[in-house]
Amino acid sequence: MLAFVPAVLSLLLFGMSVRDDRRRFRNAVYLGLTFIFTSIGLLYQVRHLPGGLATAVVALVLLIPVLGTVSLGVFLIGNGLTMVRKEGRSPANLLSLAAGVGIFLLIAFVLVTANTGPPAMDAVMVGVVFLVAYVSFLFLCFLAYAYLYGRIKVRGDVDYVVMLGSGLIGGDRVPPLLASRLRKGREIHDAQIARGGRVPLLLTSGGKGTGEKLAEARAMADWLIAEGVPREHLRLEDRSRTTEENLEFSRTVMEAGDPRYRCVVVTNNFHAFRAAMMARKAGVNGQVLGSPTAKYFWPSATIREFVAVFWEHRAVNLSVCGGIVALTAVLAAAG
Repeated sequence: MLAFVPAVLSLLLFGMSVRDDRRRFRNAVYLGLTFIFTSIGLLYQVRHLPGGLATAVVALVLLIPVLGTVSLGVFLIGNGLTMVRKEGRSPANLLSLAAGVGIFLLIAFVLVTANTGPPAMDAVMVGVVFLVAYVSFLFLCFLAYAYLYGRIKVRGDVDYVVMLGSGLIGGDRVPPLLASRLRKGREIHDAQIARGGRVPLLLTSGGKGTGEKLAEARAMADWLIAEGVPREHLRLEDRSRTTEENLEFSRTVMEAGDPRYRCVVVTNNFHAFRAAMMARKAGVNGQVLGSPTAKYFWPSATIREFVAVFWEHRAVNLSVCGGIVALTAVLAAAG
């Protein structure tokens, strides 16, 4: 059973890190390492298993990831075409399509170059695979932990429900994406009242952007009032222009009301984990909950979120990627 010691250690690190703060990206990495070391441990145990069970374990550990990669490529291409049809051909809307095509280009590259060219080409192929494997590992860690983080429920009383703003339609109307956040915020607000706890204030956060007729916070508050929320249950933060400012300026408003405040921040589900990381950095005392997003929109939005998280940790990530490229160059030159 020594083969499972690394998995157990990774799981312990995951548990301690989550207990310390759920909003850290390292939680996602510990979770991913737990799965990898568990898979390796299972492979080490194959020789001790009956034939049928051994075959099942090998298929689970090796075959499913291969089939999953191909299936993911097909899904991303299909989703990318849907995004283009419904949202247009902006670079952001092409992300899932590009990722799907990239998966099949990588598979084709490996099949064509493996053991068919000079040693230098084999070294390049291995280097590309390791580079993609590193980025893919981080993406899967992000995806898995973001899903788990999204299962967080509101526990106990909260003093504020902060709703992060986004762009307005026509400069003064709440779009469906933002309306989803407002509905989620009101749902939390009403649930707090129903359970007999204190009445939390709904804090709308967002300044006046370029081309907008009024601050996003004002438009959000007006939308909530039209839906029946009492004015006295609302507070506005109308200076922020970015998510970082949303959180920093909202924290200032909440601390002025009660330095010992506890809050819940609401954004869309694809943005929840990254917003939680930003909330921790901004010193906001609260977790982040996600509101529903159109299913076809989610993959591209999630890829964008991962790219942003990857870049936020660029010192480590670029160092690892640079090391892989440098080692590949050395091996290629030696070949």
